[in-house]
Amino acid sequence: MSQPDDLRRAFHLFPISVKGVVVRDGKVLLLRNEREEWELPGGKIEPGETPEECVAREITEETQWKVTTGPILDSWMYHIATAEKDVFIVTYGCYPDTAAPPVLSHEHKEVGLFKEGEVPELHMPDGYKRSIARWFAHLREQAPELIG
Repeated sequence: MSQPDDLRRAFHLFPISVKGVVVRDGKVLLLRNEREEWELPGGKIEPGETPEECVAREITEETQWKVTTGPILDSWMYHIATAEKDVFIVTYGCYPDTAAPPVLSHEHKEVGLFKEGEVPELHMPDGYKRSIARWFAHLREQAPELIG
């Protein structure tokens, strides 16, 4: 099998999802999905789009929040047991460009804003919890006004 075929097969086996950690007023923006898990907003890259553009677009589509994409925080393979599939997750730290409340889209069941100390007890993948902790640590050093 040639290298391009290997890449196509790997992409087919492992879809990519780009997620954003957005903290405003000391709270992280999360969405509850159909599996009753809290997750970060984000989704799949569209043709011609960069990962940074993707995460900003997806956050706006899912919450009506405009953001500026910051640095990559983490990446990992997430096994979704109920769907019997693996997804390659990449998370970015994002800066909010709005003071409006988040608006729930049709893609999720609930939108929530959570303090850092509430995150460890939430039903969500550990990779998301790790990304959230990294972004809070970064903001404490670089943008403490976002965490209060």
